[in-house]
Amino acid sequence: MRRIFTYLTRFFGIVLILAITIGIWKREEITRLLAVNSLFSEEKIVTNFSGMNAAFLSVDVPRGDGPVAELAKGTQISLPTEVNQWITDRTVTALVVLKDGALVHESYHQGTTDTDLRISWSVAKSYLSSLLGVLLDEGAIASLDEPVTKYAPSLKGGAYDGASIRNVLNMASGVTFDEDYLDQSSDINKMGRVLALGGSMDGFAADLKETFAAPGTDWQYVSIDTHVISMVIRGATGREIAPLLSEKIIQPMGLEASPYYVTDGNGVAFVLGGLNLRTRDYARMGQMFLQNGMYNGRQIVPAGWVAGSTVPSAPTSAGEYGYGYQWWMPKDGRPGEFLARGVYGQYIYINRPLGVVIATNGADRKFRDEGVGDYNIEIFRTIATGI
Repeated sequence: MRRIFTYLTRFFGIVLILAITIGIWKREEITRLLAVNSLFSEEKIVTNFSGMNAAFLSVDVPRGDGPVAELAKGTQISLPTEVNQWITDRTVTALVVLKDGALVHESYHQGTTDTDLRISWSVAKSYLSSLLGVLLDEGAIASLDEPVTKYAPSLKGGAYDGASIRNVLNMASGVTFDEDYLDQSSDINKMGRVLALGGSMDGFAADLKETFAAPGTDWQYVSIDTHVISMVIRGATGREIAPLLSEKIIQPMGLEASPYYVTDGNGVAFVLGGLNLRTRDYARMGQMFLQNGMYNGRQIVPAGWVAGSTVPSAPTSAGEYGYGYQWWMPKDGRPGEFLARGVYGQYIYINRPLGVVIATNGADRKFRDEGVGDYNIEIFRTIATGI
């Protein structure tokens, strides 16, 4: 009996040592997985959204050594009561308003500051679209109607085989992808776990096999489409997204601080939602697009790409938001009014006729409630028309 007890003691001792060893070895992955599981919790969401690089792998997008493109101070505006209430109700963390390129309002909330690098979520998609437009103009990519598999051959035989670059830009790939953030078994949450555990985003995209429609026929918001754009860009240039975005977009703009991307385990940028910037720098992006791609004394994004990106070209349903090349248009389709938007209240709103740009960040856990998105647009219009 004593011998059996000795053997059991040794056995469980070895198991304990192995468990501790595995825990140390996988500590970073476990930490990131726990961070994913608590990322949107009420008590942590605001802090998390201003410090994504504390829990996730990341890579800098250098701003370069050039001077900051200064934002002139305009006549400061007073916000209407309904806007102040909206800031509270929607857990807004930052609000920056430009009128004719001048800063007319700036405020920070929920204990955040003007130097926070805030997560973009899907606002990042519009940045990647801009980079693609530059590379198309330079000839690195020949045409939007080329198949994505020309530049990303690992996608052959999968769900993206047969889709064009234009299809994925329009979110009309026809690829089956469940984007329900509240369902832990959805594709978007599976993807989040791949990211947290240091897996491969390229591999995740290549492993998708199912489609629901022929490419280009139906619109469905499929975030992984944006990652496929990244695969196309990397395949066409042989370079990673962070240094390319730095060279072609970020450095010419004269931002205040270097952004960063959250990355997967291979150092590949999480382009569909992992870009982090100061809110004033988000506003600079909006101002560049208001000015048809011109900013800081130079044409950064081709004017033709800006024009083509910001009008409805995707096969969306009547009465719904319009969609272009990773940019949104409001339901009622007013000329010169478009936006980048991300979950939980991230927006860059551009109203070209009024000369207004609004950049806002938030931690709105009820962003999917009925009418919230439409009301956000109403608030932006209230601000824009009141200046």
